[in-house]
Amino acid sequence: MNRKLSIIGAPMDLGQNRRGVDMGPSALRYAGVIERLERLEYDIEDLGDVHIPRPNRKEVQEDHLRNLKEVAEGNTNLAEAVDQVVTEGRFPLIIGGDHSIAIGSLAGIAKHYDNLGVIWYDAHGDLNTGDTSPSGNIHGMPLAVSLGIGHERLTGIHGYTPKIKPENIVIIGARSLDEGEKQLIKEKGIRVYTMHEIDRMGMPGVIQESVEYLKDRTDGVHLSLDLDGLDPNEAPGVGTPVMGGMSYRESHLAMEMFAEANFITSAEFVEVNPILDEKNKTATVAVGLMGSLFGENLK
Repeated sequence: MNRKLSIIGAPMDLGQNRRGVDMGPSALRYAGVIERLERLEYDIEDLGDVHIPRPNRKEVQEDHLRNLKEVAEGNTNLAEAVDQVVTEGRFPLIIGGDHSIAIGSLAGIAKHYDNLGVIWYDAHGDLNTGDTSPSGNIHGMPLAVSLGIGHERLTGIHGYTPKIKPENIVIIGARSLDEGEKQLIKEKGIRVYTMHEIDRMGMPGVIQESVEYLKDRTDGVHLSLDLDGLDPNEAPGVGTPVMGGMSYRESHLAMEMFAEANFITSAEFVEVNPILDEKNKTATVAVGLMGSLFGENLK
């Protein structure tokens, strides 16, 4: 793992309609992310938060996309910041913010790789478009956008499209997929481990298969971890909780196995909403998972 690590906050709450997730980066810093990683002897720089524009009018939907202009602008700012971090040879750790920020994260990262792999640790596939989304929430679209599917103001961020290839994606923990997403998964042949597979195979089997699947076909791997991938009993402070998710212990094991595989080259942790949380529990869980991802263990 790259020992030089740059933290970038993305206080985005415009990709959905529940306020508070813009305070996620602050909650994660308050939960001690910097101190946790410094104890692991990483060279840490906190670059603060990128600018996310605020709508100067009542929320509008454009082409069935909520806050399209502001989400596109905020992700453009994030892409530029992430691009600079990777250019400097540092590991980008992006903290959100709703999951629409993955549009900017991947735009800034993928230009540095020929075959960037993506692990999408999430209850949702985030493969909707304006045509298939029931809500118009862009936080349900970043994986589709990164595949070049969706509105051109989103797919074209940072000047190129697509950012990633469907055969380089692994979704882990899915348990809430819309019909349009299911169709796209089948059409593109995207590898998905639902909770059914996790229950049958166990988390060690799922992670081992995921690592084996990605390690030889990719030249870098981005981990995009949505805290709603965990069961809401473990991580209550999220905007779209879905019962029956991954446990805290399973998730720690997954992060430890990714650390052992030594192939994660960038990461983001998203959807921490302190307004919906219980005494910052979800942010504390997220920081613990970061510790495991970056090599913390009991040995």
